[in-house]
Amino acid sequence: MRNLSLHLPERIKEIGRNLLYLCRTKHEAELAYWKKCFAKEGGFSNEHYRKLLLGMAGEADDNFLADKRVADFGCGPRGTLCWIGSTDTKIGIDVLTAKYLELFGSVMKQHGMLYLSSTETMIPLPDAFLDVLFTLNAFDHVANPDVMGSEFRRILKPGGELIGSFNLNEPKTKAEPQCLQESWVRNHLLTGYEIISWRVTAKPTSGYLYQPLLDNKLLPVNNEPAILWVRAKKKNG
Repeated sequence: MRNLSLHLPERIKEIGRNLLYLCRTKHEAELAYWKKCFAKEGGFSNEHYRKLLLGMAGEADDNFLADKRVADFGCGPRGTLCWIGSTDTKIGIDVLTAKYLELFGSVMKQHGMLYLSSTETMIPLPDAFLDVLFTLNAFDHVANPDVMGSEFRRILKPGGELIGSFNLNEPKTKAEPQCLQESWVRNHLLTGYEIISWRVTAKPTSGYLYQPLLDNKLLPVNNEPAILWVRAKKKNG
């Protein structure tokens, strides 16, 4: 009984944390994640995005983005496009932008990006506005994937490129309500695109999560959690 009493407060805390998580909305769960990251890091690191987004694009440097309108959908508050020096038009799009600015605005204003608030059904940009749209493991977070896929096509210029990293075959969570499948991305999200590159790998059991994709040493996928990197060009007309 004495040993049980010693562990009881921690057990009660654990139960409380679980109950709190169950009561959170999707957006509350996402905000909790970023608050945790900010507290742990004492700010936000973002140097790794250069290697990651160039790897997704299959490019050695940012010259392919020169003077183009570039955006990142589901950007979060880290400054995912800070590393791009070849254009001044770098737009971060997120449904929680207003909340991020309340919590982390002093850091975000140093990113050299335009942060834009979207809704779960609309991105407030004109038709055919963007040259390049990145999205990094954000699409499983959306509430309406078909609608947001249509918004991607609307805001990209003909010939504009979608460069994305997608988590596949992942169990649904409060913050990630979609379980994306490779076939859905190809046959639904990428309707109206020409696929330029398509790389998919099972998640490695150790080491850097994206190393198989960066090295092009892809691991076979057998319905387990996987990562897809795709680059596609919006067709004319």
